This record gives sequence, C-alpha cells and structure tokens, in this order.
Amino acid sequence: MASLFPASRASAMARRGVHPLHGLLLAVPVTLFPAALLADITYLNSAEMQWSNIAAWAITFALLCGGLALLWGLVDALRRRGTLLSPLLLALAWGVGLVNAFHHSRDAWSSVGTAGLLLSLISSGAAVAAGWIAFGGGLGRREMAR
Repeated sequence: MASLFPASRASAMARRGVHPLHGLLLAVPVTLFPAALLADITYLNSAEMQWSNIAAWAITFALLCGGLALLWGLVDALRRRGTLLSPLLLALAWGVGLVNAFHHSRDAWSSVGTAGLLLSLISSGAAVAAGWIAFGGGLGRREMAR
C-alpha cells in the first residue's frame, strides 16, 4: 500500500514530534484569538454589540482548548527535554487572554476600546507565534536537531 506522504516528508513529520491531538488542540487558540481580534476591530468600526459577544465567546473557547494545549506542551517539552519557547508563548497568550476575557465580560460599550484591542492583539500574536514554533516553522526545532 502506498504511503500518503513521501519518505522525506514522513521523516520530517516524525522529527517534528507534534502529536496530532496536540496539534488539534493548539489549532484552536491559534485561530480563535485572531478571530476575537477581528471581531473587536469590527465592533469598533460598526458599534454592533453582537461582535463583542462573538469576541467574548471566541476568547473563552480559545482559553479552554489553549489551556489543554498548554498542559500538553509543557509535559511534552519536559519529557523530551525540548524547547520551552512554544509553551511559554502559549502561556503568555493564555494569561493575556484570561485578562481579556474578564475585560470583555463588561458592558459592550466599555469592553473593547483600546485596552480590549491591545489585549486581543497581544494574545493573538503570542498564540500564532507559539503555533508557528510548535509546528517547526520557527525557532527551537532546528537547533534541537543539530
């Protein structure tokens, strides 16, 4: 039976070491924190209260799955003695996202503003960077292979 991936790609995926379930959990905050940022920007441009609600729900679900991905990443990094950069960035995204969730729980007129937008921007950037590094597109993995 033929493999879905060529041998070179399969060996690269094995070296990368991201478990598929960890990848699925990590994909949620990587997509939902930026989605909350986009919802915040849309709310600031339209003043439609539903965009604030969408952002709050996106942040909440990103925190739920991001917490599980963070635990998985920490255990994996400590067990394999790998880089802690991705879990640390995910922890930053999770902590700032938690503050952002509390900030978004206020009244819609005061929940976004400059502070909410800045919190969404920081959590989005940290989550995307953590995903980039975890999947081998950034720092850490190449140095470990040497």
